[in-house]
Amino acid sequence: MSDATLMTPPARYSERLEGCRELIAERGFGALLIGVGPDLRYLSGFVGEPMERMTLLVVPYEGPVSFVVPRLEAAKAGATPLVSAGAAAVVAFEETDDVAALVAGLISGAGTDPARPIGLSDRLWAAHVLRLQRALIDRRFESASAVMRDLRSVKDADETRILRLAAAAADRTVDAIAAGPLVGRTEAEVSREIRARLVEEGHDVADFAIVGSGPNSASPHHEATDRVIAAGEPVVLDIGGSLGGYCSDTTRTIWVAGEARIEPDREFRRVYDLVREAQARAVAAVRPGVPAQQIDSAAREVIAAAGCGDYFTHRTGHGIGLEVHEDPYIVAGNATAVGPGMAFSVEPGIYLPGRWGVRLEDIVMCTESGVEVLNRSGLDLRAVRG
Repeated sequence: MSDATLMTPPARYSERLEGCRELIAERGFGALLIGVGPDLRYLSGFVGEPMERMTLLVVPYEGPVSFVVPRLEAAKAGATPLVSAGAAAVVAFEETDDVAALVAGLISGAGTDPARPIGLSDRLWAAHVLRLQRALIDRRFESASAVMRDLRSVKDADETRILRLAAAAADRTVDAIAAGPLVGRTEAEVSREIRARLVEEGHDVADFAIVGSGPNSASPHHEATDRVIAAGEPVVLDIGGSLGGYCSDTTRTIWVAGEARIEPDREFRRVYDLVREAQARAVAAVRPGVPAQQIDSAAREVIAAAGCGDYFTHRTGHGIGLEVHEDPYIVAGNATAVGPGMAFSVEPGIYLPGRWGVRLEDIVMCTESGVEVLNRSGLDLRAVRG
């Protein structure tokens, strides 16, 4: 897979900034201050780790856009697509400079209306927020997610392309693990193999590899242990990582039959079929204009009608993109209507404490005509002999 395949075209960042500024004005903000994290990567292409030195993209509703960075990161910031296109200018500061005062000056210089709030990105450290509040004592602060959520939740063609590649790579990984061998191996050993395979399949990094065997499969966010996988039990595999900056996330529950070909009992098959039906109903409910909570209900009603509602302990899904969990959240109470370009998981589950659990998860995308399922790995119950 070439680097070009995974690259967002440079012109896209200027388009995103333009859309951001339109929403800033529409939502009544004076400016957005975007710190290191997915919001900054989305708008500028800058990838970094948050640190004690403040890094901010200062986006006023009108006037110049400034990329405030420590001097040691000036070259890196200058090489981002946004700055290279002339849509933002790097403003570098020295170690002894008062960065918060510098930012306050840029906002004042842009002539922003003091009555308009300033939006702060959700990932901005509290230490930085407190310094900015002291420097901008007369300004009101709100979450920038009121703008960034709407921008990032609708994926463009380039984001969609990369999400498809990430999903396909995760499918190949989970299929390889589901082919075995599993009997006699520890959860931790299998988890390490998953991580290695995700990277081999093109991921930049493997973020998680949940391997829950036997009774551990009843814990949705189980941490892989030294428990040895045995024949005659299920294993929940929930895997994902980042490819080209965009996340994968898929879950399959498989049955370990072993050489003796131990069959799952009737109750396990019933629960597995329930979860599969709930997953299918929720996927079928996805279409433009449908509230997120209605998709959640489509899955939950199937499970509740079978008397297992108390064992479905989490929301049906979450948005995915530059973050593995982002808007829109597929959960009761979220009346947000899904629309074309929104990508999210559909992952109902049933968990019987101390016994076993079942979860099936696909990433789907709402389209103009309905839904596209990005994960193609089979949903039939698979039995592993080895």
